Amino acid sequence: MADTSMTIGWLGTGRMGFQLARRLLEGGYDVTVYNRTRSKAESLQEYGARVVDTPVELADRDVVFSMVSASKDLHTVMLGENGLLTGSSAPKIVCDSSTVSVEASQELREAAAKVGTAVLATPVSGNPKVVAAGMLTLAASGPRSAFDQVEPLLHALGRGATYVGEGEVARLVKIAHNVFLGVVTQSLAEITVLAEKGGVSRAAFLDFLNDSVMGSVFSRYKTPAFVNLDFAPTFTMPLLQKDFDLGLHAGDELGVPMPIASATRQIVAAEAGAGNRDTDFATLLLRVAKGAGVDLVSEDVAVSDGLEVR
Repeated sequence: MADTSMTIGWLGTGRMGFQLARRLLEGGYDVTVYNRTRSKAESLQEYGARVVDTPVELADRDVVFSMVSASKDLHTVMLGENGLLTGSSAPKIVCDSSTVSVEASQELREAAAKVGTAVLATPVSGNPKVVAAGMLTLAASGPRSAFDQVEPLLHALGRGATYVGEGEVARLVKIAHNVFLGVVTQSLAEITVLAEKGGVSRAAFLDFLNDSVMGSVFSRYKTPAFVNLDFAPTFTMPLLQKDFDLGLHAGDELGVPMPIASATRQIVAAEAGAGNRDTDFATLLLRVAKGAGVDLVSEDVAVSDGLEVR
């Protein structure tokens, strides 16, 4: 049985934050939440959450998670008026899962150190549906002692939490992950169109692929989108382009040539520049098909995404 005695604070209850906080509540944890738009957090009350009006009201929690969308938002909830770290007390550990710059994260670490709070960078891999299925994974970096304290809590959020080192290296892990995500999707689109133009249905080809050694959780997850052309957004082209840019910048700084990533980035950037900004990045399939002279239509086949709620 997990030790649920730690008190938890949660900053940011957007689509992902809401589902993760809910998972902790359903796991028996004492969770108090804050969101800039209070109404987006209030639905968590039915699962047992307490909702507060300012971040500083979470300062008495043992561990506080933050999941906000930008560097300026992180600064606001941590160090702005009534920010988490501006009161007379402070949490023992902050786990930051936000997508922010290294500079913003470093500012947080320095401010937290002054009040005796340890900071872990804890980026996640997944989306709300993956969270609901219990298949979210996390990377964590920062003080090893802090990770050891919260490791059971991180595992409660999904199926795995990996300690990857000190400082900000978890953010590099997440960027590398997302670069791979884009490259794999482009490659998957190319071979799927190749098979279809040769006379094989997308459903049949992907069924074969998913049962082979090359199949993965991700290829299964994207199969419904590829087969039935449902491109409701889980991750958009502009967001993927941003992560490619970050990854290629890291490659330049570290002296790592990344020709395949660079080529894929150009395809993603062209899509974003052409106005493909609000649909899922799986629409890379449509671009490949257009280039191959293939007019795709939905196959209208019931296929599994491989996610079963755990």
